[in-house]
Amino acid sequence: MQSNIVTSIADTINYDEAEQQFIHLLDLEDLDSKLETQPELASIVDNAIAQAIENAFSGASGDDRAHLFLQRILYRINRLQLFWYDDLRHYTNERSPYLNKVRDKIETPWQNWELSQLDVEAIKKVDVKLALIARSDGDLNPPISEDSRYLREEMTEAGYRHVLAIGSFDGLVEGSRLSRIMGGAANEVHATLMRVLIEEYGNGRLSRKHSTYFAQMLEEFGMNTQPEYYFDLVPWEVLACANHNFLMTERKIYFLRYNGGLTYFEVAGPAAYRNYLAAAQRLELSQAAMGYWELHIREDERHGQWMLTDVSLPLAERYPDRAWELVLGYDQEKIMGDRAGVAIVRLAKQA
Repeated sequence: MQSNIVTSIADTINYDEAEQQFIHLLDLEDLDSKLETQPELASIVDNAIAQAIENAFSGASGDDRAHLFLQRILYRINRLQLFWYDDLRHYTNERSPYLNKVRDKIETPWQNWELSQLDVEAIKKVDVKLALIARSDGDLNPPISEDSRYLREEMTEAGYRHVLAIGSFDGLVEGSRLSRIMGGAANEVHATLMRVLIEEYGNGRLSRKHSTYFAQMLEEFGMNTQPEYYFDLVPWEVLACANHNFLMTERKIYFLRYNGGLTYFEVAGPAAYRNYLAAAQRLELSQAAMGYWELHIREDERHGQWMLTDVSLPLAERYPDRAWELVLGYDQEKIMGDRAGVAIVRLAKQA
């Protein structure tokens, strides 16, 4: 009986309406002052968030609608940490206490839920250097999975376009979150991270920036190259990866976790890009429609090696008591990335 009541309550929540109200609040002048005298302005949002948290994080998987709503709300707050070359008035509430409260309200139970899917105590006991080296060796050339085989051998052109649309969410602003950890005391680790960032940004030339190559793939199909244009197609699993990286880069206490995650991302990237490149070649697409994948296969093989030998391993020596966080970050990025990959393949099949 209790389960039926919960389901009934969940069905009555209008997440779209709550999100639209939240978008209105984002641009509201003197938001926090207005909420002090008119708290009802945020009532629909607050009630929806409270119910969505219960629906999303009460079990092993949770309600997908609730996950999507929460990740979209969280992303709309996090994206204010970057500059989008739009109307400056959109940033009027970038330091709003209310937005910070909403972010923390979602982030805390979500992060606890994510961590519950890892054996953190076991990770604390591993030999960090050996674990990172072994994981990197395995992820550099993993076995071909069922989803990888589908991408390579069966995905249609419509599915490929759908993959590009979802991929543009990150591909058109690539490297942006990495930039948030730059700054502070100069050292070899910092210098290596800067080298990775500079290459992501085409060594200062827009024509060579990685996002430019992604835009060229979109243009080849007559698709929109405006960042976030295909936001409504992005599944919650992909949004969760973006929001997780916003958290890891904005809080310096998570510096080790972020770099462990970035090590996995750079090491495993070429294997994923080979799937998309093989699909494009099978579909006999133009060079412009696949150039981004070829670029990343070349550069990320180098970046992955840098991240392992020049970032993660030196950090393990510098912070021996907390070096396990590098492995935690690596494993968490892998789990979340795999989950996002499954969602992308599912949507490609539907397309």
